Amino acid sequence: MKILKDILYGARITEVAGSTHIAVESVVADSRQVKPFGCFVAIPGAVVDGHDHIPGAIRAGAAAIVCERLPQEADQTDQVVYIQVDNAREALGHLAANFHDNPGERLKIVAVTGTNGKTTVATLLHRLARMFDRKAGLVSTVENRINDRVVPATHTTPDPVGLQQLFADMLDAGCTHCFMEASSHALDQHRLAGTPLTGAVFTNITHDHLDYHGDFNAYIGAKKSLFDGLPGTAFALTNADARHGDTMVQGTRARVVTYGTHQVADHKARIVENGLGGLQLHIDGQDLYTRLIGDFNAANLTAVYAVARELGWNSMDALTHLSMLDAPAGRMQLVQAGQGDVHAIVDYAHTPDALHKVLETLRAVRSAGPVTGAQGESRILCVVGCGGDRDRTKRPIMAQTAADLADWVILTSDNPRSEDPNAILNDMRDGLDPVQMRKVTANADRGEAIRTACMQATPGDVILVAGKGHEKYQEIAGDKLPFDDVAVLAESLNALTR
Repeated sequence: MKILKDILYGARITEVAGSTHIAVESVVADSRQVKPFGCFVAIPGAVVDGHDHIPGAIRAGAAAIVCERLPQEADQTDQVVYIQVDNAREALGHLAANFHDNPGERLKIVAVTGTNGKTTVATLLHRLARMFDRKAGLVSTVENRINDRVVPATHTTPDPVGLQQLFADMLDAGCTHCFMEASSHALDQHRLAGTPLTGAVFTNITHDHLDYHGDFNAYIGAKKSLFDGLPGTAFALTNADARHGDTMVQGTRARVVTYGTHQVADHKARIVENGLGGLQLHIDGQDLYTRLIGDFNAANLTAVYAVARELGWNSMDALTHLSMLDAPAGRMQLVQAGQGDVHAIVDYAHTPDALHKVLETLRAVRSAGPVTGAQGESRILCVVGCGGDRDRTKRPIMAQTAADLADWVILTSDNPRSEDPNAILNDMRDGLDPVQMRKVTANADRGEAIRTACMQATPGDVILVAGKGHEKYQEIAGDKLPFDDVAVLAESLNALTR
């Protein structure tokens, strides 16, 4: 139980109707979760407006309402306190943090943002912390963790109520550090409001989420807000090789630090060797051997190393520990199955840039010279789709990217959601010219598409199944059906050897 006046600290209040010297037992933004003596924060949204649910929250026993628009009855009752604020989403972050006694102030929290690489960087940082015997939490797309205990993840960045509860649980478990992804949606919706950061990392920014943000400048602005809000005591780590890397840190109060593999940077790595067996990097005068694959993972590893150094961790220990780490689930994940003569990889690449980078990497590291494949050399077979109810403009670009860089492409379903899978496939085909169409086929059944790729592969070939990565489901017509790219790919490869 908290006093309302105390948990309002940090919220930009414009008007109060009633006394704030009352006790509240919870803070929620979902009227269905309101309990007696609770505080309900009414969030305006594009589809659902929390202000419409204020009467229901009051009937459920809410003692306080935080909102952007005061209802007419606000001055007609002594039973409920109304707090009008400039931004209810931002206020929710502060209220949730205050309600849990500001757990973020007792954690060293590092947030990672960017179109690609967030999950890999945050996950590797958490694993590295555990290898340094640090008690640490993780907030990511794949999973949340409190030390080594998995807490299921439903969003890249939880809502403020769930996030602050997670921080509090981390503190209770003795955590000193937390590494988290910060998505553009979360930043635009102020889900990190009330969360003090030790540092922030920018990986890159490319075409994505324009269905939500409207245009690329708004998308950039959402990412940049993470660095705009950093205190002077924090570090702002940005990718010197990335477009808009310098834009992100313009005007930040934090100490700016750079990393990269090409441009001059404070923390720079040089790629010595890059193959399907892994990477060899040269960092700070030392060699790092790792099982991770590709140029983009060289950048991710350099970012992780840079954060470790900014946190004061020993450089040699950091490199030694990094050499032992595998890629996170669904991130350039090598699937060991069949007779091992076909290289099979699952990756979350669901944007044109991510798919381009993965395919370019595979082209660079695939077997050089003749092998026993049907084409006389190692081929890349790419299975890829696009999600429904999301940015349609990237669909033809995704297909074009796959056709440009792979030797054979099977277009298929990703998560069609409420859309017709075949309509999505038609949108993807619109990006293909007649020459590209000759090496492209389509199958809306994702399982059949993967099995077809396996049947067509010959020794030495590389199969890439892109788009869903770690996900264990397919969302079709409102239902989440069990589906695991890794499992289907392994089963398909094993079936060929029986």
